[in-house]
Amino acid sequence: MPSQPDLPQPAHPDIDSMLTRKFGKEVANYFAGSPLNRVSFLRTDQGFLSAAFRHPTTSFLLLNNLAPLAHNPSKLSFASLKDVSPLIGEDPYNKSEEELIQSYDSKVTIPQIVFLGLDESEKSGFEWTIYKGAPFFALDVTPKGSTEDAAKRLIEEKESKDLKFLEGRMHMSLPAHEAAIYAPARALVDWNGRNPFCAQCGQPTLSINAGWKRSCPPTDMSSVNAAIGGTTDSKPTERAPCATRKGVHNVCFPRTDPTVIMAVLSADCSKILLGRGKRFPPLWYSTLAGFVEPAESVEEAVRREVWEESGITLGRVVIHSTQPWPYPANLMIGAIAQAVPGGEEILLKHDPELADAKWVTFDEVREALDIGTSGLGEAPGERYKEGGLRLPPKTAIAHQLLQAVVGGLVGGETKI
Repeated sequence: MPSQPDLPQPAHPDIDSMLTRKFGKEVANYFAGSPLNRVSFLRTDQGFLSAAFRHPTTSFLLLNNLAPLAHNPSKLSFASLKDVSPLIGEDPYNKSEEELIQSYDSKVTIPQIVFLGLDESEKSGFEWTIYKGAPFFALDVTPKGSTEDAAKRLIEEKESKDLKFLEGRMHMSLPAHEAAIYAPARALVDWNGRNPFCAQCGQPTLSINAGWKRSCPPTDMSSVNAAIGGTTDSKPTERAPCATRKGVHNVCFPRTDPTVIMAVLSADCSKILLGRGKRFPPLWYSTLAGFVEPAESVEEAVRREVWEESGITLGRVVIHSTQPWPYPANLMIGAIAQAVPGGEEILLKHDPELADAKWVTFDEVREALDIGTSGLGEAPGERYKEGGLRLPPKTAIAHQLLQAVVGGLVGGETKI
């Protein structure tokens, strides 16, 4: 089993506060705790983006079909401007957003680039007014369209240096600070790739706001650019009207899908409910989870999902912590809930999502957290006892919820 990386530190962990004394210390989960300041308000500042893109301290995380470039599964590799300029150009931000929209050409492939933020620990890096730090960008190098050959050359160059693009659905062995850089990179490159057409009118869209918004341009310059090659049409093509060109529309911005995940306690707080999905290995269990539906509170979603999947009726629900989950764009909202007296009978016939569900004692969970954790496709550690309960690794929020319950939260040593 690969080693499990340490979790990120929460913000200001050593500062005493009334909230910490009342509710306990904050929990930071894997994929959170980014070392970057996103400075999201500067994503529309093309001058800032241009200067950040061209600065010598700037790092680029390359993704090929969403696979990040790395030295190995525990260390990402970052490219420089010299590496990426043959693909993306010396300065993709040398025009204003208005000019980019006006010059939109549907026949030209623009590699997706996303500004991730500034690493403010790099004091000798880039400066822009009062903001300092080394800039980080994500760049999609998947070979496609008019940039296919340039992308292939960049990929071949990197792979010739014993670097590789990490294949696989999930990457949970990166150190916490790198995982928190990779997460928004993957999520935003994926979102842009999934939304090449306008959700309102169906026409092709253009990435703006440093990769954090998509625009439906009113005209297409492909006819004018073709005219330079010998055709007679010298005017841009007027595209069909689209409602997204006026006002604010949620279809233009990245989506985040809220998901609840919950450690469920029996009415007397002596046992914990665990479920095994139909694709889980034998003996591998986890906490229950499900999507929050429109016009539904987090607490309602927890109660509904648990009842639908296990038949258990819940009373009190308390939020514990959250975890960004870039597969593809979820926010896992971790909760701890308690069954009501008389509502603890397991019934799997409502929603047949689970292969099994069962109540497990605290001691069984403690032992499994100690010696029986692993990723879904991984073998347990050397100390695992054959036939014992298996649980998710500490990089999963399910692990942290279970750890909180058996670690004293229910006994009153800490409060939520």
